[in-house]
Amino acid sequence: MATLLLTHPAFVEHDTGPGHPEQPDRMRAIDKVLAHESYNALMRTEAPLRLDVEEAILRVHPSDHLVRIKGTSEIVKKREASLHLDGDTVMSRGTLEAALRAVGAGLEAVDEVMTGRVANAFCQVRPPGHHAESDRAMGFCLFSNAAIAATYARARHGAERVAVVDFDVHHGNGTQDIFWSDKDLFYGSTHQMPLFPGTGELSETGVGNIWNAPLREGDAGETFREAFTSRILGPLHNFGPDLIVISAGFDAHKRDPLGGLRLVETDFMWATEALGKAAERHAHGRIVSMLEGGYDLEALAKSVAVHVRTLMDIGS
Repeated sequence: MATLLLTHPAFVEHDTGPGHPEQPDRMRAIDKVLAHESYNALMRTEAPLRLDVEEAILRVHPSDHLVRIKGTSEIVKKREASLHLDGDTVMSRGTLEAALRAVGAGLEAVDEVMTGRVANAFCQVRPPGHHAESDRAMGFCLFSNAAIAATYARARHGAERVAVVDFDVHHGNGTQDIFWSDKDLFYGSTHQMPLFPGTGELSETGVGNIWNAPLREGDAGETFREAFTSRILGPLHNFGPDLIVISAGFDAHKRDPLGGLRLVETDFMWATEALGKAAERHAHGRIVSMLEGGYDLEALAKSVAVHVRTLMDIGS
């Protein structure tokens, strides 16, 4: 079976301004590496603007949050100038469409994977999502893309238990916030601490469904793999998900300017393989991967290439 790639030119139109690490060139770098003939077997489709996207967003965000984002977008268009929602999070004329298509990519990927039309999927999207709390945009993120995909899988496809596993260098405070009280949603995260956003302690456990594996600056692959195995994979097997959603951040790479971990491409390959085995055991191989961070363009491109190649291999 095939691996599905979802992306769209609109993601380049989300203009964060000069010097911002979450830049449009991230998409161009990934486009270039995935254009190689070795990825010809990928199924490719555009991230859609779906009619049900707002309904899906409102499963995890209150209506006030959606109204604020849409209202800010209207102000930006009238002023013809970008606005900062906070020190890190920017909205430009192209941001709302990009954000809605990012959510739509996750929904479309869930549909394709849950119905068995593809083995797994990678959503090459921006803005990212895992810092967006239920009522707050932050950390480059407007909507909680992975959490929305997870809750959509339950509502639309009857998945009883859905897991989000996050290996971004930053803790996904937004996903954790949204999943906190729901025993049928699992959140597992490896991340550097102390580092933005300051959450992700071992003691943060929700209703027994939150599994954090904080790492220290300078930690490399061996420590990452040990933490991932003991703190994430063990509980994930006990949870027994019907679908695994990956928050695939590649800023734990040793080249990344926003983190201090020392991972390399083979570490991301190993994590993807491990999640593939868990998905095969519990979820009929079903994985939806959604891009989060990764801000060194060369490291991002190489890491995504390895991640997608591994998805292709485990899905074949």
